Amino acid sequence: MELRHISDLQKIVDLHPEKKKLVLCAAGDEHALGAVIEAYEKGLIDPILVGKKQDVEKTADVFNFDLSNVTTYYERDIQAIVKRSVSLVTTGEADILMKGKLSTKELLSGVLNKDWGLKTKRFLSHFAIFEIPEYHKLLGVTDVAFNIVPDLQAKIEIVNNAVGFARKLGVEKPTVAALAAVEMVNQKMPATTDAALLSIMQRRGQIKNCIIDGPLAFDNAISFESKESKGLGGPVAGNADILLVPNIEAGNMLYKSFVFFANAKLCGIVLGAPFPIVLTSRADSEETKFNSILLAAASTSKL
Repeated sequence: MELRHISDLQKIVDLHPEKKKLVLCAAGDEHALGAVIEAYEKGLIDPILVGKKQDVEKTADVFNFDLSNVTTYYERDIQAIVKRSVSLVTTGEADILMKGKLSTKELLSGVLNKDWGLKTKRFLSHFAIFEIPEYHKLLGVTDVAFNIVPDLQAKIEIVNNAVGFARKLGVEKPTVAALAAVEMVNQKMPATTDAALLSIMQRRGQIKNCIIDGPLAFDNAISFESKESKGLGGPVAGNADILLVPNIEAGNMLYKSFVFFANAKLCGIVLGAPFPIVLTSRADSEETKFNSILLAAASTSKL
């Protein structure tokens, strides 16, 4: 199944029409609740709202949303809110966890809590998908929000998470561009050596189900003209499905550049847990949050 637009994720969801249960943790966030209500009204999810009573009711009033239609849990403080929210997905009572009006650190501390979070150690990474008007297909970027300065082993895990997810969305053999500032190996630039090692490991079968090339500068990865001007060969340059960024600073700047200067649509989730985690910035638009719910719903369906 070829996906050309973020809205095409609906095709995957439609293959399995049963609605997924989504927990909105700290449901007093207006953009997050607005996106959840839209997804609910479009039949994508059944929401479970967790938060302080006054915050949830006040935010629901903004949308004239009748809370009697959905399951709601009221808790007194953020720790209890996180515990209740995470417990609902770890026990299988819900399918998707979404961040509301709290920090990423607060939510993920609950996910990783040994008592009521994940019971086994998992490698988590963030994966974003962009629909950029000037690019010829959807473009994945990882990791822009979770792993700060990943070493080589962490990058292998990040690639494996992203490739597995891309394959679930129908990209049978994703092309992965391991980004750096230049396309030549330079020992003084660790991103270039990591990228070269990842490329060699993929060719030798140590990383499977994808094609990795690197180091590639950003323009080499997404521009056929740049690829030709540099004399680069191979199927990745100019045609990347996934951009592997060298660190969170590079990823964050790329993410925001796409949003503010490339008029991109986007969605993103955290991968690696047994359930998708919708982890958007509190500054992200309601549209981005809805798109991320759509992505999470698609990820819980099978092609």
